[in-house]
Amino acid sequence: MSTSETKNTHALRLSSFLGLQRNTVGVLAMVVLVGMGERMAERFLPIYMLALGGGVLAIGLLQAMDNLLSALYSFPGGYLSDRLGTKKSLLIFNLVAMAGFALVILVPAWQAVLAGAVLFISWSAISMPATLSLIYRVLPQNKRTMGVSMHSLVRRIPMAVGPLLGGMFIDVWGERDGVRIAFGAALAMAAVALILQQRMIEDDKPEGDSSGDICRLTPEKNPLTLLRLMNPAMRGLLVTDILIRFCEQIPYAFVVVWCMRTIAQPVSAVQFGLLTSIEMATAVLVYIPVAYLADRSSKKPYVLTTFVFFSLFPLMLLFSRSFEWLVPAFVLRGLKEFGEPTRKALIMDLSPEPCKAGMFGLYYLIRDVFVAVAAFGGAFLWQISPQTNLITAFIFGIIGTIGFAVFGRDLSVSNPIRRDK
Repeated sequence: MSTSETKNTHALRLSSFLGLQRNTVGVLAMVVLVGMGERMAERFLPIYMLALGGGVLAIGLLQAMDNLLSALYSFPGGYLSDRLGTKKSLLIFNLVAMAGFALVILVPAWQAVLAGAVLFISWSAISMPATLSLIYRVLPQNKRTMGVSMHSLVRRIPMAVGPLLGGMFIDVWGERDGVRIAFGAALAMAAVALILQQRMIEDDKPEGDSSGDICRLTPEKNPLTLLRLMNPAMRGLLVTDILIRFCEQIPYAFVVVWCMRTIAQPVSAVQFGLLTSIEMATAVLVYIPVAYLADRSSKKPYVLTTFVFFSLFPLMLLFSRSFEWLVPAFVLRGLKEFGEPTRKALIMDLSPEPCKAGMFGLYYLIRDVFVAVAAFGGAFLWQISPQTNLITAFIFGIIGTIGFAVFGRDLSVSNPIRRDK
């Protein structure tokens, strides 16, 4: 065998191991490009809003909107994916996000940020049911957790690099102009992503049959109908996940404020971008080995470990008052992604086969409606004191973790299926 043939063989084996196909590569390219532009600017929106005259409650409203819109967009995102197919639905989602970027660029006011956020801030939520449904459609069962993990892994590339670049923009052009320039870059990269996405992803017209399944002939429009199909294992995961997201979202919008404004030795925008890069690099390092193991064993231990890391972060952040202490805190924050792809894979496993995108969207609809309240409530807790905010988040995390440890169920326990050899 020649050297070139050997290299091709190794490349094919690696692609097979990582679950990479033309369709999935197209999706991953879109995730990197749109995510890179979004994260260059979105991570600094609280600082940008303060610079434009917005207050603490405006920041809390922004974060509450993020969660509420994630909830409201998730089910329509899943429905459109089941109805139109992945390719057409992603085209629509990208155009909507680009309109939001353009609004923030053209109107430098904190009210315009809120209006633009309606269009772009929940791009991940509305597109995720479509992307995960595609992964589950094109990959064999014993590669699905790996496929979801690759999606999560490449999402962390822009999450790691984007804030670092955005911080540099702010250092050079200031908090106002720097963020607007970052949104300009976001708009350009989203346009490139749209072109690649439409060329690489194959048309996937939804298939119908005569089996009588409520989701086969037409995707289910009524979330209450889908709710009846949600099995007890998924409902248990949903309740504990809501509590864990309370832990995450109560302080989420104020983490940047804590680091850059509140602590005794505040960090610069570039340093905060570096902290975010450390967080994402930590997450990337654990994705593939965890996915490999989770595809071959019970998923519950990995999800439970993730919940533990979620719970500990606000407590550790409370005691981190300088850049040196924030570094291990953000390493811990990165470790919370330990079992996140596994949790998403478990949701898809527990969803009925014909309605996976719709059921995934329904799960996030219910979860994020509740979590939006916690995100906005975090602003009031912050006004009491930052310490109150962080301790309350920690308490919710502990309750959720204990709840999942006691009541959480894995697919192998609740609804055994045959695994591919």
